[in-house]
Amino acid sequence: MTEKAVSSASHDGEGDVYVDQEDIVEIIEDDGGDVLMDEDEDGDHEDGDGDEDEDVQPDEEIVLEDTSVQSFARHSKSVFAVAAHPTAPLAVSGGEDDVGYLWDTTTGEVILKLDGHEDSVVAVGFSHDGQMVATGGMDGRIRVWKQQQPNSWKNWEFLRQLDGVDEVVWLKWHPQGPVLLVGGQDATVWMYQLPSGTSMQVFASHTGPVNIGSFIPSGKRIITGDAEGTLIYWDPRSPSPLWKLSSTDERFGLTGGVISVAAKKEGTIAVVGGAEGGVKVVSLVKEKGEVIGGLEGHAEGESVETVAFVDLGAAGGNREVVVTGGTDGKICVWDLNTMRLRTEMRHNDSVTNIIQHRSPSHVITTASADKTLKTWD
Repeated sequence: MTEKAVSSASHDGEGDVYVDQEDIVEIIEDDGGDVLMDEDEDGDHEDGDGDEDEDVQPDEEIVLEDTSVQSFARHSKSVFAVAAHPTAPLAVSGGEDDVGYLWDTTTGEVILKLDGHEDSVVAVGFSHDGQMVATGGMDGRIRVWKQQQPNSWKNWEFLRQLDGVDEVVWLKWHPQGPVLLVGGQDATVWMYQLPSGTSMQVFASHTGPVNIGSFIPSGKRIITGDAEGTLIYWDPRSPSPLWKLSSTDERFGLTGGVISVAAKKEGTIAVVGGAEGGVKVVSLVKEKGEVIGGLEGHAEGESVETVAFVDLGAAGGNREVVVTGGTDGKICVWDLNTMRLRTEMRHNDSVTNIIQHRSPSHVITTASADKTLKTWD
């Protein structure tokens, strides 16, 4: 039962309060329905002035609407890489669960499980004609599959495993032939001839992990960038660089490393994104590599994760613009004729990729860590 005191009470100094027998006015029986709160518990519901805090609200759940026409959920852990077949309704994906999958984009059906890795599959890609598909893992393995018959895109077989780098960072197919380029954590880049699997070239002039690389659109040159901030331009026929730009070059100076790169389709200009927010425009027609200028729009210290040249077609006067996306959530559209920012769009978190649509070419889709895809005209 509870004793209710409504009169005077005696104090033991400045500590606890005691109720004397003569101060008791009424005894109220406790039916067990209410539970008394300790002072510290009660204090949790008061602000500094002793008033109840009415502003505290439970965390609101953010509901994202799924507007996709198809999904694929066979991976058991994070998905690190996805690529689409150039003509057939096929996709390839690789993930933290150490496997890749070849799957039908119209039904979500698994065509083939791409196994054989012992660590995360971080890079995937189809050859230019779609006849072969490759996966690259953190275990250093590059595994290649091929179509059993040219016109049967649902029947595939394992071709061979390629070894070279200690840990795969990226892989890119040649735009016109069965040649595969692979960049490694060990500062090397390997080039293979398929289906034989012959190592055609090893490029070993980098001094840090090779973060990014690709053939230029013509396939006649290779451009690569590393974590030390060095950009190197290669002739595929030689293991020696045509030229290189480093973080110590005053006009280039991408401290923190090269993160992204894209080349104009004519092979005359490359745009390079850095780990600290810098974007540089580099001429590819000069013998020693020349920095044309810098594009300032991304927040300092925020990585420029992706770069793409976008053909505006007739809608844009048959001009090309460059689009960059960064961890600051910005998507910047640049006019290289004036070296100025044309417009800026935003995500709520890091922009991780920019994809240009085949038709119409002036439409792009951006992917973000905010769990959304956005399509822009």
